[in-house]
Amino acid sequence: MSWLKHHRPVYGRAELKRLIEPQSIAIVGLSRNENAFGARTRRNLAQCSSRLYGVNPTASELHGVPCFPTIAAVPERIDCAILAVPREAVEGLVEQCAAAGVGGCIIFASGYAETGMAERIAEQERLGAIAAASGMRIVGPNCIGLINNHMRAGLLFVATYASMPWRPGAIGIVSQSGGLGHATLQAVERGGSFSHFFAAGNSADVDVCDYVSYLAEDPACRVITCSAEGLKDGERLLEAGEKAFAADKPIVFYKMATANAAARAAMSHTGTLAGSNAAYDAAFRRLGIIKVDNLEDVWETASFLAKAGKPKASGVAAIAASGGACVITLDNAERHGVAMPPPSAATMAVLEANVPEFGSAGNPCDITAQVATNPKSYEACAEALLSDPAYGALVVMAPTIDRINTPARAAMFSQLSARIGKPVCVSWLSEWLQGPGAEIYEADPHAALFQTTERCYRALAAWNWRAARRAAPRDAARTIGTGPAAREARRLLDAAGPRITEREAKEILAAYGVPVARDAVVQTADDAVRAAAELGYPVVLKVESPDIPHKTEAGVVRLGLKDKDSVRQAFGDVMAAAERVKPKPQIRGVLVQPMIAAGTEIVVGTKLDPTFGPLIVAGMGGILVELLRDSAADLAPVGPAQALAMLESLRGYKLLTGFRGSAPADIGRLVDIIVRVSRLAADLSDRIAEIDVNPVICGPDRAIAVDALIVRSSAT
Repeated sequence: MSWLKHHRPVYGRAELKRLIEPQSIAIVGLSRNENAFGARTRRNLAQCSSRLYGVNPTASELHGVPCFPTIAAVPERIDCAILAVPREAVEGLVEQCAAAGVGGCIIFASGYAETGMAERIAEQERLGAIAAASGMRIVGPNCIGLINNHMRAGLLFVATYASMPWRPGAIGIVSQSGGLGHATLQAVERGGSFSHFFAAGNSADVDVCDYVSYLAEDPACRVITCSAEGLKDGERLLEAGEKAFAADKPIVFYKMATANAAARAAMSHTGTLAGSNAAYDAAFRRLGIIKVDNLEDVWETASFLAKAGKPKASGVAAIAASGGACVITLDNAERHGVAMPPPSAATMAVLEANVPEFGSAGNPCDITAQVATNPKSYEACAEALLSDPAYGALVVMAPTIDRINTPARAAMFSQLSARIGKPVCVSWLSEWLQGPGAEIYEADPHAALFQTTERCYRALAAWNWRAARRAAPRDAARTIGTGPAAREARRLLDAAGPRITEREAKEILAAYGVPVARDAVVQTADDAVRAAAELGYPVVLKVESPDIPHKTEAGVVRLGLKDKDSVRQAFGDVMAAAERVKPKPQIRGVLVQPMIAAGTEIVVGTKLDPTFGPLIVAGMGGILVELLRDSAADLAPVGPAQALAMLESLRGYKLLTGFRGSAPADIGRLVDIIVRVSRLAADLSDRIAEIDVNPVICGPDRAIAVDALIVRSSAT
């Protein structure tokens, strides 16, 4: 089955509006117990203006809310029903809600697919089927709920929302894990603000991709955060991400569970290089999604992006009243590739007029502790740096916090940022983490607070990267072709056996226009000698077997054979080596091919990722492919610009451009091979699990596939 077929499109704001922006809410299972989930949810809705009802067959009123015996008895159609009931009661109530025309249900109950029990998995699947058949959206089960903060609608049972400071903001928080998502939204306790909080739980229906899609369309949200362990359907993330890209809403994504254990089971070198993380990274690059590696980075990065707008320059300036702090900022700027160009002449004149001679009038600017005797000098230098066209942001290193100067400087930096239209980033070096001024910076719409300089420069680097990504040409569309090349490749696959030999693999590649080395399959040493004479010496001999995917490791390859005697000897040697392979392989003969002149060796291949479909991989190849592990991956198919970008990202790219006097390779031909192999992988994604073209030998006037492996998908 192709990766593009049979996936459910993401829901948009229209499909989720009644659920997330409800005008009427029913708490099903509201009881007298003050500590029960229903009563907790009622308290979280105390300030919400939506009409609120309870469903309880034994009460007419609870916690100030009118109650009715069933959802059908409520005197109006309910937009959002919150099911605060045990699992055993859920399915019947969901059916009642669907029959009553409810817009969406939130299910708190646990004990479904997360148990791993077949009957519980089936129970969860039935909930999804009800949602699909009725059009009523379902959140959960095993979910803490959601928040529409602009409506003060706390549609969740977590007790803390009712007592949190109410700060409606621009950041939408999406999380598979309710606990981790809630940990992020608690930034409001130190001055932060958010627009929405969405927990996905088990996602019988609504999942994180649907939430991202909704936020991409909601004007109250400007930045989206997403924390997830994994996704079932990567195409839905791409669809939601495209909406956010079109709306120019940054996505900050924390991908958990990044171990690449699945890659160890891959048959090809390509499969080993392209672990599960490679697919997510490729998707994130395509969509301009900012990937963070720690939960702690999520909020600070998103908060900065919500305040910063678009960078007006890629350079960054820094200022501090400490020489040591200036060294720290330089270290982190270099580590994260953030440019810190020198100030312009006009800026330098201001700095030199205000910085004492024992300070440093440059970038970073060490204004020294003497700023305490001349506070205006701090503002003059900060304004000059922030106004300089070379800088898109100003980093303020804050090693010392006090109750008087820190809040005053916070107001000064906020005013400068608002007037000049560039963000100020405050690196809070003091261990007085919640000291005076911290909450002011966090709540300020212009100045962004970072608890570490490392996170500050990571965020600045991501900000610049996203701007460059948005300005770059868009990636090739992910489509499936059915033209002559695809038809011929399918015919060749049908004619091949369950395991595809090297020769068959090269024929399939040739159908897509990939240049491959000529060869001949022989059965005897005499035939090998005749084939070598026709092909031209020197030659290579390899055993042709569908059961020996890695020939070099098996010892069934001989290189650089220059005459008939060496060919005869090599024929016997490789056949003997093949006989030693266990279990005994099927041998179809010996492959004779010309010895391709030396050049830079590249591996080009593909892997069918279970979440995102076909990936194209390129890296430094030959026998060192897994040792060097210098590779780049992207979602297939790719166009020439993407293929070239993959090559340019390799550490060994200089070897292709002419390193230390060597002749440069024909990069255009190599790019063409990458594009064609990616097209093959996309078109035959229902048939091919892995492709490994290793090596592609590249020289000044050639790029040719010397060896190839194609692995069928398990479905064929």
